[in-house]
Amino acid sequence: MRVRLRGRDHRSDQGKRWTGAVPATDRPGGVEDEGRALEDDEGIVILGPVNDPVSVADSLYEDTGAAPTGQEEGDSQVTQGHGEPAPAAGGAQAPAEVAPASAPPSQAQVIGVEEPPGVEDEAGPAPAPAGRRTRDSGPAPVDWAGVPAADADPTPGAYVPRAVPRILAVANQKGGVGKTTTAVNLGAGLAELGFRVLVVDLDPQGNATTGLGIDGHSFELSMYDVVMRDAKLEDAVVPTSMKNLFVAPATIDLAGAEIELVPTFSRELKLRRALESVSGDFDYVLIDCPPSLGLITVNGLAAAQEVLVPIQCEYYALEGLGQLLRNVHLVQSNLNEQLEVSTIVLTMYDGRTKLAEQVADEVRAHFGSKVCRNVIPRTVRISEAPSFGQPITTFDPSSRGAIAYRELAKEVSGVAS
Repeated sequence: MRVRLRGRDHRSDQGKRWTGAVPATDRPGGVEDEGRALEDDEGIVILGPVNDPVSVADSLYEDTGAAPTGQEEGDSQVTQGHGEPAPAAGGAQAPAEVAPASAPPSQAQVIGVEEPPGVEDEAGPAPAPAGRRTRDSGPAPVDWAGVPAADADPTPGAYVPRAVPRILAVANQKGGVGKTTTAVNLGAGLAELGFRVLVVDLDPQGNATTGLGIDGHSFELSMYDVVMRDAKLEDAVVPTSMKNLFVAPATIDLAGAEIELVPTFSRELKLRRALESVSGDFDYVLIDCPPSLGLITVNGLAAAQEVLVPIQCEYYALEGLGQLLRNVHLVQSNLNEQLEVSTIVLTMYDGRTKLAEQVADEVRAHFGSKVCRNVIPRTVRISEAPSFGQPITTFDPSSRGAIAYRELAKEVSGVAS
């Protein structure tokens, strides 16, 4: 069987054409094949594991790797069997490119020649280019310059809960890290423990509202009315199907508040004044901030006592964390002196991946006792629960996600397990 060594051939005149079935003599075992083969202009048959278009495409478009030693870029070498020169189309012999006996072509270099599993070249894998990080080297170091470090703690790694009442802003400018999911399910877990919990939905998408089973047309006042029209927050609060759990709903109208707040006097403190009227009615107020660093998020940070930061266990989540903490520091310096990052929750943790473990170790090494011991696993049941308008603790009480959020609620509140 004639095969082609992998190589990058960019010649414009090398076209491909479909021909008739490959003769039995050109295939292992001499098995007849009624399919059609793929040849290039030189008449060389390019075969995959079997002679079908899918296998041929898989063989052609996989990562080609580096060209063999002694072969120029763009040239290809024709071999027959395991390294023997094969005649080119028309019976002419192709120029012989004999590889050293100690370095036969491997499976990554030859299409259609299989090697036993676990067999590698004697020389081993090629070293990575200078300056390039390999798979085993872990994620690139995070630039923590200018990011406030965690306070020294006599018991590193042990989260220290605070006394109620508590107002926590669930914030992270990166989207899709689990802010709304954490606000809803942590609130549900705290409500199961007997705490009165208010979830303030500041996200114009209103996912916390619908995730708690509140229809967008079942209430008269929303957070837009509270922020822009000075409506009383207690008039906008709606009870949920869970005991002790309430929500201040949001609608898409809140998206316009970013622009409407610009000329408003004392625009950063609108939410703080609204929360003053209900501060004694709830043990926990969880403010679900939008995935941005605009005026709505600044209102949430200015109104809160603490910041709860959900961090997805992936490298991109670390890159934006420094900017978020710098903005928290600015709010602390200018608007809210008591604000601090008190709680960091690791979400979407996949224990099967080394990256998740490395991200968790990086966060714990920098923030110490601010990181909760309980992590939230990546599970489909958590993603399914909002479509039924229920928190995970109600939707599937025995699932891994429900157990994780219950344990997180106990850790955040300080209730003994």
